[in-house]
Amino acid sequence: MEAKTAKAKKDILITGAAGALAQQVITRLRNRYRIIAVDFREQVYLGDDIPSYRIDMNKRGFEDIFRRYNIKGVIHLGRMIASEENRMRRYNSNVLGSERLFTIARKYGVEQTLVLSTYHVYGANAYNPALIDESAPLKAAELTMDLVDSVELENLSQIYLWKYPELKMTILRPCNIVGPGVKNAISTLLSAHNAPVLAGFSPMMQFLHIDDMADAIVLAFSRNQPGVYNVATEDWVAYQTALTACGCRRIPIPSVPPVLPRTLASLLDIRGFPPYLLNYFKYPVILDGSAFNKAFGFKPRYTLKEIFRYYKAMKS
Repeated sequence: MEAKTAKAKKDILITGAAGALAQQVITRLRNRYRIIAVDFREQVYLGDDIPSYRIDMNKRGFEDIFRRYNIKGVIHLGRMIASEENRMRRYNSNVLGSERLFTIARKYGVEQTLVLSTYHVYGANAYNPALIDESAPLKAAELTMDLVDSVELENLSQIYLWKYPELKMTILRPCNIVGPGVKNAISTLLSAHNAPVLAGFSPMMQFLHIDDMADAIVLAFSRNQPGVYNVATEDWVAYQTALTACGCRRIPIPSVPPVLPRTLASLLDIRGFPPYLLNYFKYPVILDGSAFNKAFGFKPRYTLKEIFRYYKAMKS
């Protein structure tokens, strides 16, 4: 009986399987689908029931996975962030690797695709509207070369969304994802005892718990309504207020001339304060997540107080 049930499960491929978010998603979906886990960084053991591969999507052997399994869905969470590799390596992985993934997905009849993007694609500048919806232009590449691959991945995904509707592609642009296991820039800062701030700036920010983001991905994949969606909370808080709530000591850094904060961050080896994100610590990028909430019935479970309490407890 168990064998018949296993055969009835659809095969879905999840990239970025070594990441904390992907593992949360896998935990939620493993009883409903047969998961095939892929990551370019390492091969992760997720149980005897989940085949796991360490492979670059640009390598020849990647297509063999689609030959081996009858993959009907793809959840693409394996975006390489700027701190992991140089620009060329990131572009090859995030853009060329993703294009190969989408091409192979079409070739083998994948029926549904979900792509994880980032709110960083909107860019941070003084002229951003109070709430940014999905129709806003993606300006990040104009501000820093280190986000070109993120914008190009978005553009590529949107091309496939409209040109190849059979892929039923959903693109998610979340705000800051934080919480246990998250190793991005903002989570690193909230975890630190001493955190830098740009003197004279404290932009409003949104924070989404990793559990809520995993729920959002599962909802979007399960309900399968293709399109582009912001994923964000309906409340926000000033960056410096968030640091204080997390028990961080704020370290002011001069914000002008522009080269100075970059130089100081580099000299002081301040983790989580990469030069390419400096504008995001000056100007707010507040997302309007109402379209996603309405389409999928999404409501985050974690409040800002609960999120900040976790980071404060880490320091005690």
